[in-house]
Amino acid sequence: MRIASWNVNSVQARLPKLLDWLGTAEPDVLCLQELKCSADAFPRDEVGELGYEVAAHGTGRWNGVAVLSKVGVDDVRRGLLDEPGYLADGAMFEAKEPRAIGATCGGVRVWSVYVPNGREVGHPHYTYKLRWLAALRATVAEELADLPFAVLGDFNIAPTDADVWDIAQFAGCTHVTAEERQALTALTEVGLTEVRPRALKHDVPFTYWDYRALRFPNNQGMRIDLVFGDERFTSAVTDAHVDRNARKGKGTSDHAPVVVDLDLP
Repeated sequence: MRIASWNVNSVQARLPKLLDWLGTAEPDVLCLQELKCSADAFPRDEVGELGYEVAAHGTGRWNGVAVLSKVGVDDVRRGLLDEPGYLADGAMFEAKEPRAIGATCGGVRVWSVYVPNGREVGHPHYTYKLRWLAALRATVAEELADLPFAVLGDFNIAPTDADVWDIAQFAGCTHVTAEERQALTALTEVGLTEVRPRALKHDVPFTYWDYRALRFPNNQGMRIDLVFGDERFTSAVTDAHVDRNARKGKGTSDHAPVVVDLDLP
């Protein structure tokens, strides 16, 4: 089985790229993030022609997650256990955002997650990010059972200093703080282990490169798109890599897909 994750940065804007990649990479399951469309507006017909069922969770312009599968989509769950909302500027009430969706696909339980960015250390969005990650941990602890289990997505956290192109550029910034990294460690405390992609041409398999300042051609990136699995999942992994080619050219997402191959009984 091949399971992948990709922050597509607008499924409508990247649809030709997405369809081309699906036809080439042929994942059995693809977790998408940052759809930037409602669930009803997801291009189900187009991906359906390639054999994919869709479970989507999105409300419109921002955020949004989905699971695409050729091996079935069952037991869909939208949102986390006790998921917090965010009180946006000018809003009267906290709003829960479409950032997590779980589904069982071909006997594997997968979650596609789009972790809040955090914006700045000390900003309310940073506090929201940590609260959201705590809800993710609680959801994982609740759901771990008899099926291989994995959480895939854009975590907006670089696990180590080596996972950013120049740690000096991130002093005092989000994505690299001890509190955020502790939230990743908390996932390991409930039974998950990170599946780290192998390095290809480049020593660190970055997954994100800013559109500005020639970050991609200069390989000034970050590894923030991650895969965590339980022992049943990780023990079946035969390969994991970042498809850097999907980031090349015009009209691409600023993220590249992470691809995991498994040999499941």
